[in-house]
Amino acid sequence: MIDARNYSVVETLRDGSSVTIRAVHPDDKDRILEAFSTLKPESIYFRLFRYKTELTADDLKTLTEVDFRDVVALVVTAGSATDEMIIGAGRYNAYDVPAGGRQAELGFMVKEAFQGKGIASMILRHLISIARDQGLLRLEATVLPDNSGMLAVFARTGLPMTKKRQEDVVCVTLDLKQG
Repeated sequence: MIDARNYSVVETLRDGSSVTIRAVHPDDKDRILEAFSTLKPESIYFRLFRYKTELTADDLKTLTEVDFRDVVALVVTAGSATDEMIIGAGRYNAYDVPAGGRQAELGFMVKEAFQGKGIASMILRHLISIARDQGLLRLEATVLPDNSGMLAVFARTGLPMTKKRQEDVVCVTLDLKQG
C-alpha cells in the first residue's frame, strides 16, 4: 500500500536535472505563494478557467491541508531543503460514483520556466499509481481546447482515454482498470 501522505521520490527531468515529487505539506504555503506569483495569467486561466491574481488564506489551506484519501496532492520541487522551490503541482479529488466505485478529478500546474521538461507527465504517472493503489477506477480532467500541452500529456499515458467536447471544454477520462 502506498503511503500517499509521506510520498517522496526523486526523478530526473529530460534535461538531466533532478527534482523531488512529494506529498504537499501544510508548511508549503509560502512556497506555493511564490510559485503562483511567477505564473503568467494564461497558465492560471488554463488551470482555473478564470484569471486570478492572488491566493487567499482559504485557497492556501485547501491547497496544502489535504487528507490523502479523497484529496491527494503532490508537488514537484527543485533545490535542497533550505532553498526548496515548488516548480509544479498536481492533485486529484476523489469521489464515489452512483454506479459504484470511485473516480477522481485531476488538475496540474507547472511553472512556465519548467514546462516542456516532462513534469506534468511525471506527476500524472505518480498520481495514477496512487489512484490505482486506492482503488480508483477512472481519472477525469476538464481541459480548455487550446491547452494542447495538457491534452498531449493525457494522450501519452498509454491508458484507454476518452475525450468529449462539452461547450467550451474538453472532458478527458483515463480508464485505470486497463493499461
